[in-house]
Amino acid sequence: MNKSAICFTKRGADVIKRINDAAIEKGLDTVSAYVMNEDGNIPDGYVRVKSTLREWTGERFADGNCIIYVGASGIAVRAIAGCLSDKLKDPPVIVIDDNGTFVIPILSGHAGGADRIAATIAGLIGAVPVITTSTDVNGAFSADVFAAENNLRIINREGIKKVSSKAIEGKSITLSIKDYPPSDPVDIIVADETDREYSLLLAPRKYVIGIGLKKGKTSAEIDEFISGVLRDAHIDMSDIYAVCTIDIKEKEQGLKDFCSKYRLPLITFDAPLLNKAPGSFDSSDFVREVTGTDNVCERAAILGSENGEMIVHKTKGDGLTFAVAKRRRYL
Repeated sequence: MNKSAICFTKRGADVIKRINDAAIEKGLDTVSAYVMNEDGNIPDGYVRVKSTLREWTGERFADGNCIIYVGASGIAVRAIAGCLSDKLKDPPVIVIDDNGTFVIPILSGHAGGADRIAATIAGLIGAVPVITTSTDVNGAFSADVFAAENNLRIINREGIKKVSSKAIEGKSITLSIKDYPPSDPVDIIVADETDREYSLLLAPRKYVIGIGLKKGKTSAEIDEFISGVLRDAHIDMSDIYAVCTIDIKEKEQGLKDFCSKYRLPLITFDAPLLNKAPGSFDSSDFVREVTGTDNVCERAAILGSENGEMIVHKTKGDGLTFAVAKRRRYL
């Protein structure tokens, strides 16, 4: 997930530098550093924010970035106030004080991973993670963390509270996968649908995206194209399991940003493996010359779906090709 950190003082800039220095040393991703001040001093590697803080925040919210404010929590709360939309889709937001003493996740602690990210940052700079989510402070099972970690869709979000309340009380949480084994009511069922009684229904994601793209395509271009094709196919983005492509496109920033926005794993295959994908595909001599395989999107989708079924065949956009396959387990 992309992370953007903004500071307002020299002390705040030092905190971001400490995070990035430690991240580099540990082989972790760094955060993009921004500064908003009026004294004219911009540390190396930082970008001065010329828009308002609310505008800067809104742009990163739209892109699904994890946002880190180094400063007072009130600044962060006011900045994000107009951006909040969906508990399960809002990006993680974290506040760190100017001395780097406390790291406080204030939004999307579970679904967005803010609690986990805060703990990681705290470990990097020797700070104290201030975790306030009830299940975490009570050492209890968290249903939405379980769903996120297992790439499952939350079908009835009101069930999260029911399961969490029971867990916090120290009661056992029962879980059934595809209604088996229990026939009695259970707390959580993992299935596409069921007629059994439950508190929370979690559904595995059914589809895999395959994508081919020219160099330099932006996240916005990819998003507009993919969202349009999925809409026409009556497939919701929340039902996408992964994005698949050829390995030479793994570092395309636009593709990485798109996957970060929707919290989707990016799976890549080399050309020899793509060529072994079973099936008949829309062949292109030009694509073969450039990549070593005659078709990227359809072959990648089939391999990513474990030789599933092509649902949306190769669809062309401006410098983009796209396909969707249903995962084999759903055939």
